[in-house]
Amino acid sequence: MPQAPTARRTARLPLSTALAFAGTSLPISAVAIAISVFLPRHYASHLGVDLAVVGAAFFLVRMIDIPIDGLLGWGMDKTRTAWGRYRVWTILGAPVLMAGIYFLFMPPTGVGRAYLIFWLLVMYLGNSILTLSHVAWAATLAPHYDDRSRLFGVITAIGVLGAAAILGIPIVNEARGAADSGNVATMGWLIFLLTPLAVALVIWRTPEKIAPEVPGHSFRLRDYAALIARPSFARILLADLCLSLGPGWMSALYLFFFTDSRGFTTGQASILLAVYILAGFAGAPLMGRLATKISKHRAVMVATTGYSLTLISLMAIPQGNMAIGVVPMFVAGFLAAGFNVLTRAMTADIADEVRLEQGRERSGLLYAMTVMTTKIAGAFSIGLTFFVLSRVGYIAKEGAANTPQAIHNLELAYLIGPIVFVMLGGACMIGYRLGAERHAEIRRQLDERDALYDEDPGLETITVEAANPVPAQAGQ
Repeated sequence: MPQAPTARRTARLPLSTALAFAGTSLPISAVAIAISVFLPRHYASHLGVDLAVVGAAFFLVRMIDIPIDGLLGWGMDKTRTAWGRYRVWTILGAPVLMAGIYFLFMPPTGVGRAYLIFWLLVMYLGNSILTLSHVAWAATLAPHYDDRSRLFGVITAIGVLGAAAILGIPIVNEARGAADSGNVATMGWLIFLLTPLAVALVIWRTPEKIAPEVPGHSFRLRDYAALIARPSFARILLADLCLSLGPGWMSALYLFFFTDSRGFTTGQASILLAVYILAGFAGAPLMGRLATKISKHRAVMVATTGYSLTLISLMAIPQGNMAIGVVPMFVAGFLAAGFNVLTRAMTADIADEVRLEQGRERSGLLYAMTVMTTKIAGAFSIGLTFFVLSRVGYIAKEGAANTPQAIHNLELAYLIGPIVFVMLGGACMIGYRLGAERHAEIRRQLDERDALYDEDPGLETITVEAANPVPAQAGQ
């Protein structure tokens, strides 16, 4: 009997299968960088669409996109076909994403708000289908704890290649002497071609098993309210919102700031952004290691404080000086990588606490809500920042001559917003009580209760009272 679980844990997903499956992350990560950094500026600068219109379009579409994810997830869970469950949705998502990419990244002249909104909706729908089917399929592909971590590590690493490919386009085009206005079209063609190739590889090389449905488990809307009402989880949701909105604010204004304020070319600014992103390879594991020493919530406070101080130092970068510019960008990327790692790990702690109290697994519901906060932040980051920029006298149109006061206002907008939101995210951790010692006690009680199932497989239910639940105030 003791050998069976061990045998199951040692059955690892072949690396070749993991690499093939991770292919979908190439276009997904490429879209994320292109949409957040390059596309809004392209419409405002090169196509001459008003800043406020661009911001409002992105905000409106993202707010529509948020509830659609819930419906897509529900539909995917209900799907049962001879081809599988998530495989079918992956096939459906690819052409929708490709259509949105083609018309958004290769627009005709004279486009306006209606054009932008419609094709943003199409693009985000395709991207949501592809993203949700990918992560859900990954959970079934690698069901065991260690193997799942390994698979998601491969997915993350391959995804960085997609992001790096997008960042490399302005760098290569600048070296070739190509016009800056052509960068977005090149990005669009890259994503357009990557999508069918990556999806075909996934469909060809990846098996899928539909898990049997468990009767008696139904979703209730009040489950959302009950979880959000927990003080510990409410802190995490608010912190996650702020820690997504701060860097998202920076992404929306990034190219404006580094070209017009710091004197870099678009290609140089893309190199600095690549340094920021790649710093996460070192930052994510080392910030996690720091959390084991001082606890997760204190590590969040350290990361947010250091990040904010680093942003202030950006104003000390000499005009166009790459050697100095890479230093604060690496430090900022290093610290920012810890934001999601730490808040997602804290969410897992909350999931343990909830399972002990309620006797049911709620990890999926908890993570769905944290993803929702990230999307809300994404909606506000472009809409809010472009609205602010349009009100402080800055002109985004290509070739416009901004006054020194307008450039100064751009600098203030770029720095104040992220610093305020990131520090608010860190402040949410003040008074957080579910630390290492309390979580160790929760795990001890969970392990004792779970052991009862191993001893008596016929045991159907265990009352929460019999399992010595953690008092409600422990998670506050």
